[in-house]
Amino acid sequence: MDFYKGKISKIFDALDTNEKGLSSQEVEKRFEKYGHNKLKAKKQISPIFLFLEQFKDPVIWVLIGALVISIIIGYVEYNQGHGTIMEHATEPIVIGAIVIANAVIGFLQEYKAEKAIEALKKMASLKATVIRDGKQVEIDAEDVVPGDILVLSPGEKIPADARLMSLTNLQTQEAALTGESLPVKKEVVEFEEDLQLGDRTNMVFSGTVITEGKGKAIVVKTGMDTEIGKIAQLIESAEETLTPLQKRLEKLGKFLTYLVLGICVFIFTVLTFSDQTVLGALITAVSLAVAAIPEGLPAVVTISLALGVQRMVKKNALIRKLPSVETLGSTTVICTDKTGTLTKNEMTVKKIYVDDKIIEVGGSGYVPEGNFSEKTKSLDLLMKIGILNNDSELVKKDDKYSILGDPTEGSLLVSAEKAGFDSEKLRKKHPRIDEIMFDSKRKRMTTVHNIDNRKYAYVKGAPDIILGLCDKILVDGKEQKLTKQLKDKIMETNDNLAGEALRVLGFAYREVSRKEDYEKNLIFVGLQGMIDPPREEVKDAIRKCRTAGIKVVMITGDYKGTAMAIAEELDIRGKSITGKEIENIDLDKEVDNIGIYARVNPEHKMKIVQALQRKGHVVAMTGDGVNDAPALKSSDIGIAMGITGTDVAKESSDMILTDDNFASIVNAVEEGRGIYDNIKKFMQYLLSSNLGEVLVLFLATVLASTLGFIGTDGHPVLPLLATQILWMNLVTDGLPAVALGMDPAARNIMKRKPRKTDEGILTKSFGLKVAYTGIIIAIATLFMFWYYMNVDHISNEHARTMALTTLVILQFVRIHIIRSEYDIGMLSNKSLIVAVIISIGMQLLIIYTALGNFFETVPIRLIDWGLLIGVSIFMLIISAIINKILFKKKA
Repeated sequence: MDFYKGKISKIFDALDTNEKGLSSQEVEKRFEKYGHNKLKAKKQISPIFLFLEQFKDPVIWVLIGALVISIIIGYVEYNQGHGTIMEHATEPIVIGAIVIANAVIGFLQEYKAEKAIEALKKMASLKATVIRDGKQVEIDAEDVVPGDILVLSPGEKIPADARLMSLTNLQTQEAALTGESLPVKKEVVEFEEDLQLGDRTNMVFSGTVITEGKGKAIVVKTGMDTEIGKIAQLIESAEETLTPLQKRLEKLGKFLTYLVLGICVFIFTVLTFSDQTVLGALITAVSLAVAAIPEGLPAVVTISLALGVQRMVKKNALIRKLPSVETLGSTTVICTDKTGTLTKNEMTVKKIYVDDKIIEVGGSGYVPEGNFSEKTKSLDLLMKIGILNNDSELVKKDDKYSILGDPTEGSLLVSAEKAGFDSEKLRKKHPRIDEIMFDSKRKRMTTVHNIDNRKYAYVKGAPDIILGLCDKILVDGKEQKLTKQLKDKIMETNDNLAGEALRVLGFAYREVSRKEDYEKNLIFVGLQGMIDPPREEVKDAIRKCRTAGIKVVMITGDYKGTAMAIAEELDIRGKSITGKEIENIDLDKEVDNIGIYARVNPEHKMKIVQALQRKGHVVAMTGDGVNDAPALKSSDIGIAMGITGTDVAKESSDMILTDDNFASIVNAVEEGRGIYDNIKKFMQYLLSSNLGEVLVLFLATVLASTLGFIGTDGHPVLPLLATQILWMNLVTDGLPAVALGMDPAARNIMKRKPRKTDEGILTKSFGLKVAYTGIIIAIATLFMFWYYMNVDHISNEHARTMALTTLVILQFVRIHIIRSEYDIGMLSNKSLIVAVIISIGMQLLIIYTALGNFFETVPIRLIDWGLLIGVSIFMLIISAIINKILFKKKA
């Protein structure tokens, strides 16, 4: 069926629906029939495939090859009568078990990260407003089904193909579908002839955007049945791409892989010439490669980012693109809207100007309770205009009042109800028959109503705009000429109210017969001044920003006086200018001195962002409207409002505030800095630990004769066996590294200046810390091995057990050293404590249980533990001294 053809009634019949929408029961049936409203994504990776992917590393292949060879040689030697089957099976069993255990840990890390990102994608999904069971409700766009009645509003992305039922000045941007760059004006018409897609003006299509107007439409196609589904247009989300940090780590990983493999080839060659078997030398060299190459870094980075982002969600900040977490730590300027972000977004009318008098209104918030200081003859008309020229609704649910729609319009309903009006009854009595919608350029809205069989236009908007359209004024119920003197007085009153941080709207009317007269020769009625009080937590958040070296800039469409009053209360510093003044100044010169931009149009935001960026700033910009999208995209961090933001703004953003609260931006910056710190911590931990392991075997191989690492058979005795190397990799690089990424943010993190954007993690100081700690770990381990090799009646197995345990314990000491550089409590990360306890417990198992037979370890004595503790304390002292000399400041 061609749904753009014929009468709308035929569509209703075909889809078995009506203007009241579908019932909840019917929706469930249609899910079964049509499926969910989404395009087919690429096939998701199954858990089994994700597990098998852990074996794709070439180094693992070599190790598996060595495992296979060891099984074959062991089998041959056993058949020739050399040794028992357990003697030949021990090494391959241990190597195989550890390779699988490493794969399991890698799988769990990546699977958890995938699930975390999947949950975030679901939270970031678009919404749709539909009529169901006769009521208007907001649902996930993917839950839309054929037969649903869509309610369309400016800035929304249309979730499905739909036939239009009614509209007001509706236009859509269909470039995503047709390539047509100009908005398409829609109409409610009936077509009978065949038409091309671009000519079906009585339809709206999935994936296109409403640029202007509103309307209602019946959904006819969803998911892959839509026009956009037919051409299989699927935009993959940004979370699936590598972050800049992960790309840098990939490069680092490749460099380290080549370096370590070179060392391994060297060790293999030396061991082979030292009369070790080729197989034994190969297994030792490859085991070292597996332990030394930090192949777990990308997985740990991914899970750290994903879990950190989930923590942000709890603080009402939804990160849409993982690279934004890195950028957050560098933010130097936050450009923020005022209404609803710095303030509560619960507008309350406090003062009214009518009949040349100022009337004060009691009460606060959306509860319609409060007294008027006095009532005048024209007050009722002013209240009536406020109700009828209004798209919001005052809703009472469970004794709690809320506003559906714009909070400013909502405050007008509340003030009218306080004056004794019933908004719902008045709207039914005087229905709207025409309108000219509000937009940010016109700064006004006009509605037309049938009142006592006569047509009246009611207009509200910015006082200066409304006054410019008026030539009369209503005083004490009588019309009189609006002189320049009266206009000046009204504007002076407006400025005084704005100076008290009130947002002021002007109201006017006239009787009309033609559309051309709707906004001409109007009669001015009065002003209503409302306040949106600042959020209590914002002042502290701004103070925190200042300490953190982040400048806060307010950008608002409100009057300069209102903006300055709120800025003063919140301690936002800097000059105040208007949108007009932006055009007349050298913004590049002045931008660092300006803290408040008032009466700003959305297009000015782009100029402000670009001027700040030219000054070297990293800019976070908030926005909620369609016109904010360019500024959100061009800023370093685009922040959309989760409550009031349009779908276009959300899709253009890097981050969505689920509570529209400025304090949540600051919390996100703090969390972003913390995540970046944690990535630095576990990178430092993994690289320094792995360097220590490589140096132990490299130096022991090169200096075997010098250090006396020679056995009774004349062959070199290495501090670690292949199985022990793999075991240590499992114990130290698994749970502790991941848990380190869960550290809380340092207490002083918002007292630091922002990180420079070109400052990578791998700085000179980072490299020095990795190098000196790796060297200390290697020297301490070699000392312990040398000491026990030269003690009478101590076996080589005992010496190796001490070297292995020293390496394991010193790596956990290294965790404490790294964390001590940050202002966090020693016991602040319970996950890390549990991870270290489990890892130490695993080490004790292979020392004091029968598992030691597999790893050729022996129980160590109390006196051995005493020496181990002494070496650990030595490492702590040496590290503290070096840190004091080389790195004076705490992180």
